[in-house]
Amino acid sequence: MFTQKELDFLKRHEVCAFATCVNNVPHVTPVCYIFLDRFFWIAIDYDTKKYKNIKNNKRVALTVFEYRPSRGIMVEGFAEVVEEGNEFREIYQRFYEKFEWVRRDP
Repeated sequence: MFTQKELDFLKRHEVCAFATCVNNVPHVTPVCYIFLDRFFWIAIDYDTKKYKNIKNNKRVALTVFEYRPSRGIMVEGFAEVVEEGNEFREIYQRFYEKFEWVRRDP
C-alpha cells in the first residue's frame, strides 16, 4: 500500500523503467504507465521482447524515479496481459486520453 505522498509522486509521472526477465536475462525499457486502482497499467505491442518475456515469465519490476532530487519508487510483482473486454477498453480509453502517441498510432 502506498502513502499519500507516494501516490502523489506516481500521479505526477508517466514514465518508468520496466523490467522483464527470461532465462535469467533481464530486459529493462522505458515505458509509459497509468497508475489506477493499485495497479500499474502499461501498453506494449505484441512484437516486443517485453511481451514475449511476460508470456514466458510473469515476474516483473518497475521503477518510477526522478534524477534530481534522487528519489523513486520500485515495485516488484507479476504481470497479467489484458487484451480484450471491458477492462481493456477502459484502460485503453485512459491511455488514449492521456498520451498523444496513442491518439497518433492507436
